[in-house]
Amino acid sequence: MLHTPAAFTPLIDPPAHTDRPLTFIFHQGKLLLQAATPTVPDGPLPLDIPASRLHPVGVWNGRYCQAAWADSDALPVDGYAWHNLRSLFGNADEGLLAVAGRASQIADWARTHRHCGACAAPMQRAQGERAYKCTACGHTAYPQICPAMMVLIRKGDHVLLARHTRSTTALYTALAGFLEAGESIEEAVHREVFEEVGLRVHDLRYFHSQSWPFPNSLMLAFTAEYLDGEIRPQAGEIDDARWFGPDDAWPETPTSLSIASELIAAHRPRRDPPRIAR
Repeated sequence: MLHTPAAFTPLIDPPAHTDRPLTFIFHQGKLLLQAATPTVPDGPLPLDIPASRLHPVGVWNGRYCQAAWADSDALPVDGYAWHNLRSLFGNADEGLLAVAGRASQIADWARTHRHCGACAAPMQRAQGERAYKCTACGHTAYPQICPAMMVLIRKGDHVLLARHTRSTTALYTALAGFLEAGESIEEAVHREVFEEVGLRVHDLRYFHSQSWPFPNSLMLAFTAEYLDGEIRPQAGEIDDARWFGPDDAWPETPTSLSIASELIAAHRPRRDPPRIAR
């Protein structure tokens, strides 16, 4: 599962000295990498990035990391390429992906908060915190984090998996959805389950959480026990939903770097091996 490396320390302000920093440069959600490695640029920047666009991310394995964003996807020189973060799953170092996910959220926040959302005046970085402050009305803007729930429903020795309409593959996964204003995470689980598949559940149990930078989510995963109802896939959201048990052919499920993969793997129904009489 994608998580912050143990050798990473977040920073709000840059250190006094930055020797050959690692710079995570983004354009429309894509990361600039040196193609042969793949690694992010280190040392002098390969693009003309204004200093005001460089934002501290942290220190990883003793290297200072910063985030930035570019106006164009023009490549600086040969040997570089833009990469969608999802396409790097399984093809790049997991620590790099975790730091890149954090950097992408910081870069996107900085890009979208150059002007105040209340009065449109220019914004300036606040001192001592990850925030922008309006130069006119004083409005303060912090990086937006959108909480979302994920739930794997269990019914005896079966679990419910669904294929979403937005999926471009035959992948099946647990149910998920974003919280609405004023909701608790538990209320969101009950609402989303009923909306997406027409079921009611109980006995919610927390599993794990994971930052999910597509673009700025925090996923909180649960299991829940089936209570009542018949599966009724929500039109426009769910193509198919069904119970999978220990004797069923297992469908394609999410990548191992996602919390969905860990949640499903931890609760996949399996037949107990037969006991040997003694």
